[in-house]
Amino acid sequence: MRPQLLLASIAWFATSTLAVFEDDAFNVDYHHQLVGLPQQHTSFFHPVRPGSGAVLYTLSDKLVLGAISPKDGSVLWRQLLKAKSNTTNGFLRAGEGQDIVVSAVDGQVAGWSASNGRMAWSHDIGDSSVRDLEILELRDGKETDGGKDAVVLFGDKHPIVRRLDGNTGQVKWEFADSSGDLPYQISASATTIYLMSLHTTILNGLKIKCASLNPVTGHKDDQYTLSSDSDLSSAESIIFVGANSASPIIAWTDNSYSVLKINIIGNKNVASFNINPHGAESIERVVLHAPHHINSVSHFLVHYQTAKHHWAEVYHIDLRSHTVSKSYDLPRLAGKGVFSTSTSDANVYFTRITEDEVIVVSSTSHGALGRWPIARHEISGTSERPSHVHAVSEVAARSGALTSVRSAVLSSTGDWQLILNGESQWRRLEALAGTTTAAWAELHEEAALAHELEVEGHSNVLAAYTHRLRRHLQDLRKLPGWLQNLPKRLLGSYGGSKTAAEQDALEHDSFGFHKLVIVATEHGRLIALNAGSSGKVVWNIQAFNLAPGTKWRDAELHITEGLLTVQDPVSGETASFETLTGKRASHSAAPGSGSAASTKISYDLVGGELRGIVADWSNASPVWDFKPSKGERIQALTARPTEDPVASIGKVLGDRRVLYKYLNPNLVLVTTVSDSARSLSVYLLDSVSGSVLYSATHSDIDVTRTISSTVSENWLAYSFTLDSSSVSTSQGHELVVAELFESAIPNDRGPLEASSNYSSMQPSYAGGDGAKPYVVAQSYHIPEEVSHMAVTQTRQGITSRQLLVVLAESSSIVGIPRMFIDPRRPIGRDPTATEAAEGLIRYSPVIELDPKWYLTHKREVIGIKKIITSPALLESTSLVFAYGLDVFGTRISPSFSFDVLGKDFNKLQMLATVAALGIGTFIVAPLVSSSSKAEQTHADAEAGSEETDQCPVATMTQIPIGAFQFVL
Repeated sequence: MRPQLLLASIAWFATSTLAVFEDDAFNVDYHHQLVGLPQQHTSFFHPVRPGSGAVLYTLSDKLVLGAISPKDGSVLWRQLLKAKSNTTNGFLRAGEGQDIVVSAVDGQVAGWSASNGRMAWSHDIGDSSVRDLEILELRDGKETDGGKDAVVLFGDKHPIVRRLDGNTGQVKWEFADSSGDLPYQISASATTIYLMSLHTTILNGLKIKCASLNPVTGHKDDQYTLSSDSDLSSAESIIFVGANSASPIIAWTDNSYSVLKINIIGNKNVASFNINPHGAESIERVVLHAPHHINSVSHFLVHYQTAKHHWAEVYHIDLRSHTVSKSYDLPRLAGKGVFSTSTSDANVYFTRITEDEVIVVSSTSHGALGRWPIARHEISGTSERPSHVHAVSEVAARSGALTSVRSAVLSSTGDWQLILNGESQWRRLEALAGTTTAAWAELHEEAALAHELEVEGHSNVLAAYTHRLRRHLQDLRKLPGWLQNLPKRLLGSYGGSKTAAEQDALEHDSFGFHKLVIVATEHGRLIALNAGSSGKVVWNIQAFNLAPGTKWRDAELHITEGLLTVQDPVSGETASFETLTGKRASHSAAPGSGSAASTKISYDLVGGELRGIVADWSNASPVWDFKPSKGERIQALTARPTEDPVASIGKVLGDRRVLYKYLNPNLVLVTTVSDSARSLSVYLLDSVSGSVLYSATHSDIDVTRTISSTVSENWLAYSFTLDSSSVSTSQGHELVVAELFESAIPNDRGPLEASSNYSSMQPSYAGGDGAKPYVVAQSYHIPEEVSHMAVTQTRQGITSRQLLVVLAESSSIVGIPRMFIDPRRPIGRDPTATEAAEGLIRYSPVIELDPKWYLTHKREVIGIKKIITSPALLESTSLVFAYGLDVFGTRISPSFSFDVLGKDFNKLQMLATVAALGIGTFIVAPLVSSSSKAEQTHADAEAGSEETDQCPVATMTQIPIGAFQFVL
């Protein structure tokens, strides 16, 4: 029996694994695995091990440390580094020939394996923030084969320099500076570590102070001050501080970019060079590029950029005399360009990338070693020409001859692309990592048809008929193309194969899967994605030009009749764009002119209070206000979605009675917390009258953790984390679900049943109390913290819903079926027959997340901030789009695909069956006809015989058809 049990167990497990099919798991969903916008000072090519191919590493503005494959742009590994503050700045360094990259964010310094991204060591410096990080290429005057030591600068008023062991992260020594000067940066040469500080003079100028530290002991050997107070007014004037070079330098300019000053760190001489503006244009930016390798020649490049032109100058350093001289100029070219530095052995190469070509020159001569044209990347829907922001390059040279160059270039559109010898190898739209708002948009054809039908509905009969006839004549122009593509569509339907162009085509489909998702990024860009084509970018435009350092927060997107209207939260400017193409529209729609226009009373959070005001009245006093209890602060507001269709006004019980749902479109859930009492309170309000419909309070709450909530139809859900230090026996993460009914008694509508009219401003009264809903609530323990919630939407609201939750710890999105969180589940007993017929199951205080509920499957989706859903044309299907750092989209069927044939349905067999039945009918029809005539003749004969003999005779006729006989 044991082998039989083993085989039965294997068969059972195999059947359970068929719940999720692989073709559906990675076909209907898509995932943009992002790292964020790369920063030039934290991006570089680095070989995992000596002699192997280089990998592209970066620490982005989202503090994501990632390794990118130069071949296809895929993410080899990534780590999300969490900061204690809101900083977006970090440091990333790698030593030559070692399998360790070192990062520093806020007060955390860590070493990571360059091959697999695992943490090798970590060092916490406390509440201070790291101001600089460098790798010592030489250890105690000798080259090292293991992990190279790191030098860290942190602190403000009392800066400290620490040397950390490259293999363990342990502190070898530290130096504390008590001068009171502002620490700026550290630098390292082959023999010395330098601490650069800024000293403020009486006239508010800045002097650069340099302290020399012994790399073995950390003791200060020397200190000197540069006379820079006359032209150095702020730290932003310093354009470069070198490190890990044979002769590290520090360079700065004055405010007008008229003089460039360079000092070789280690001596007091300052070289001055006049900057030639090459015309009347003012210089906007000066960038210095120098190698970071101990063995490379001491050559560097200075890049000058104006609004319309750019050029560069190359300088050489004489190691014997410690002097700086200009070697040659790179010509002035139109447009914006970027430069990058590469080293091969001791040789230094400069790569110049313009809008049209890639040029590589040696640091010793101005002659071009290689020149490749760049194919321009046109952006759909706009005339914008992307410009390059910065680049990092790697040059391959053999026997002194250049063979190839590849550059990772960041464009102004947010594209991060790899250019190999002038040809783009891959693109990563890292601008999506800064998505703050997203909205669904129907295709233009659907919106246009709806508009045309609306025009016909508001016209007289003759005008409507003429308009429709004209529209149909215009549609006839598409008939030849439709007939031409008909055979291909039929073959694709039965064969199940489509070309890449057909899959990416932005056209209306019968199921409503091809919708647009328009996102707004924090950098003022609008990007449209095709949800039916794996999230392919349709267009990408710059909506508003933001000031440096300004970010777009909570931009509102209003979509009506094929137009997208957006308002700049900073300037208040409003602009409209065509949703299909992204082109700026000549006319604009009023914000909120869609369904929100019917809202008469709106609410807003003012001074810690929630106030309701009449939307059409200006400077009106609040209609109502909601003040939380003393000591509480409002943590979040969650409103019921504007588009939330309800298929049934009641819940049918197992005995055919009905519990009527409390359906109120003006529900808003207010979440408040008390820091002192460590409590959470939820208030369900009617946003029109401001009355409290339901409230609940929970104690022993960890108020520092995320509290998420959602409202849909007649139920709400919220989650929180219990304080682990409390004495309560219940600890962990909890999910609370509450459902609202008009009455606790089936077939009873409560106080509203006898009311002929109802108003939210003046609700019906029963015994002096307002008509409030009957609430059934239940709580569940869940294994992880929920960072965000949403609910699926379908076209008619017939399909059962799923609660979508984002689990930040496991980097996944889970869809919990509604039946598992039904608050009416019987407690402490099995459901009765009527309850089982209703679909209720026994209550369990713990919800174990079924692997089949994971919408992301084995993918790691990090940084998700919000989920939005939209109904498809199929009632069974809901479209899901999640955004934050990553972008993820899919379509799900909470009640399975009951209105569409599955992929395993054999259409050819169905056609063969229909054809066989048709052929059989064609063959049998003459036989049935002849048999009918024979039967009629026999019946006539029987009738004549009855008239003569008056005696009935029973007869039986047999008609042979093939191998069968039918008895008539």
